Formats: sequence, C-alpha cells, structure tokens
Amino acid sequence: MTSQIIYKSGLRTSATHLQSGTTIETDAPSDNQGKGERFSPTDLMATALGTCMITTMAIKANTLSIDLDGTRVEVTKIMVSDPRRIGKLVAHLFFPAHLNLDDKTKEILERTARTCPVERSLHPDIQLDMAFNW
Repeated sequence: MTSQIIYKSGLRTSATHLQSGTTIETDAPSDNQGKGERFSPTDLMATALGTCMITTMAIKANTLSIDLDGTRVEVTKIMVSDPRRIGKLVAHLFFPAHLNLDDKTKEILERTARTCPVERSLHPDIQLDMAFNW
C-alpha cells in the first residue's frame, strides 16, 4: 500500500504516506463546495507533475554532476467543465542564474522532464504547456 486516506468531514481528507508517515490534508476547492484551505485533489495532480519533472531532472543532473539547487517550477491548473476535469496544466521551470549549461545538456534535462512518469500517466486530453527558462 502507498497511502491511506481518511475522510475527516467538511470535504476534507487526511492522507498518510505509509513508508514515511508524513501526512497531507486536502479540501474540496472553493469553486466546488469546498473551503479551499488545503490542496485539492486536482491541485495535487498538478503539483505532482511539477515535482516529478524537477525530481527526474535532478536525478539526471546528479549523473551529470550538475547541481539544480534553487530551480523552481511554477504550476498552473486550468479546469474545464462537462465533465469537470483538468483541461490544461502549465509548468514553467526557472533555473538559477549561476547555472551555465550547454545546449546539449539543456536538451537532455528538458527531455527528462518532458518524459517523467507523471507526465506519461496523464490523460492525452490534458493540454500541457511546459517552458524552460534558462
């Protein structure tokens, strides 16, 4: 088992990662009967894309002796209706100014991010907008 989720009432859940014991809570979003005080389930999906992209890039960067500390990903989730679902995910990566990489290395890292496991698991109807700001 990966996690255990308990419904806490008020459209809130508590999820425990069983290997580490860490917990996160979710709320229904404020535009769908919720309080929006925590990540929503679809926020977590969008966030999973960003964390997967940067994590797989960091794994690849480690093999190339490159330090990606300070790199950030800004993720935007765009919902659509009928049926209500994620219609588009925008993930823009920003790299530290001190990072001076050649074009081949940048291409390797970008390809790694664009093929991370979460990206490969997304439904093909979800539009993706990825940008790499070196």
